[in-house]
Parts: sequence; C-alpha cells; structure tokens
Amino acid sequence: MNYLKSLLPWIAFAVVATQFDWRWSGLAGLVISAALLLLARRHGRTADTLILEWSGFVFFTLLTAVAFSFPASPLKTYTGALTDAWLALTAWGSLAIGKPFTLGIARTSTPAELWDNPIFKRVNVLITLVWAASFTVGGIAGIALLHFAPHATFALIAIKVLCFAVPVAFTIRYPRIVRARAAA
Repeated sequence: MNYLKSLLPWIAFAVVATQFDWRWSGLAGLVISAALLLLARRHGRTADTLILEWSGFVFFTLLTAVAFSFPASPLKTYTGALTDAWLALTAWGSLAIGKPFTLGIARTSTPAELWDNPIFKRVNVLITLVWAASFTVGGIAGIALLHFAPHATFALIAIKVLCFAVPVAFTIRYPRIVRARAAA
C-alpha cells in the first residue's frame, strides 16, 4: 500500500510529537520527507506519484523553520491539527487542478492500459475526495478541540485515527467493489 509509505513523514511527526518538542517532530518529518523523495526519485518515480511527498517536504520545511525560529509560537499548540489542514489543502488542490493525488499512486500498481480508462480516473477522484473530506474534518475538529479542550488527548487521538482509518479502508475496499461490478 503505497499510500502508507507516502504518509510516513506525517505518521512519524505525530509519534515524535507525543514524546518531544514540536521542533524535533517537525525536523523528523522533514528528514523522512526528504529521504522518501530522494529514494523515490532514485527509483524513477514521477512527480505525479509524489504529490504527498512533495507536500510533506514543503510543510515540514516551513514548520521546522517556524518551530526553530519561534519555539514559543502559538502555532505550537495546533501543529497536530494543522497537519490535517495542510493535507486537506493538498488533496483539494490536487482535485482542483485535475490531478487527484491518488491517481499517480494508483498508477504505480495498475497496468498502463487502464490509466486512461474513465472509470479508473473516476475511482481515483472519489478516493481523493474521501481523503480530502477526512483531512478537512480532522483539521477542523482538531483545531476546535485544541482550542476548547486542549487536554482531551483521547478525543484528539480518536479523531486522528478515524480520519486516517476511514479513507484507508475506503481506498482498499472501493476499487475492489468497482472491479467486482465490472467483472459481473
């Protein structure tokens, strides 16, 4: 599942953020983003398959610069929710320009003769919509919760898990359903 590898910097950021200062979690995300980009480019992956990696690299570069320059910034409180908001912007932006971020990732495991199939494209638009909506809900809910109940750790974790698990499950199940319908 290439999506999980693409989200590795975000996952590492979340894990490191629970144990260390936001500067170090941002730096961890940046280092992993850079490493993933270098490895992917070395393996010949094209730009359309690396939208999440590039987005992560830009986000973690900005976050790390702000975190080290202004360690007491009020943004520190909201970094967990801002990651979801950034990913939402990335997903919605990829849809707006007609290049759903899931399309490039899906092409890495789909035969080239299906890439121009309208159903393949529609499936990926819908999958990207689910990710975008989930990230949007996660970002808004996270920001609201951090503002009104910043110590509600369980609720914050539940939001993160749900807003990740729902699109992962949809990404796995929906293409199978479409393939089964097409085969029938």
